[in-house]
Amino acid sequence: MNHIYMDYLPISLTMIDLEKREEVITLYDTYTGLLTDKQRMYFEEYYFDDMTLQEIASNHEVSRNAVFDQIKKTIGLCAKYEENLNLVKTKKEIKECIKSNNIDEIKKRLIKIIEE
Repeated sequence: MNHIYMDYLPISLTMIDLEKREEVITLYDTYTGLLTDKQRMYFEEYYFDDMTLQEIASNHEVSRNAVFDQIKKTIGLCAKYEENLNLVKTKKEIKECIKSNNIDEIKKRLIKIIEE
């Protein structure tokens, strides 16, 4: 099995670079409806509210490691969903396709996207 999603799982969440962070947030935005309330809460507090793992842990009376594991699991799930569903990739391809001014080229590229 291809585990492309492992690229999104840093050893330390603080080691994630800006480009990867944007990719992770895009995945989260796309697949948030498939996550549990706790997964969404920890992820949003860490990535959107800029809380530290320790702050999140203290607020929820869990260990820092539990928060880290949950966020890491959430990233892995979102990446796994993308590996199987390709919604982010398809959206990106459609946006690129729309940039073309040639109707025949747009049709050709859209057919290719649909057939994949």
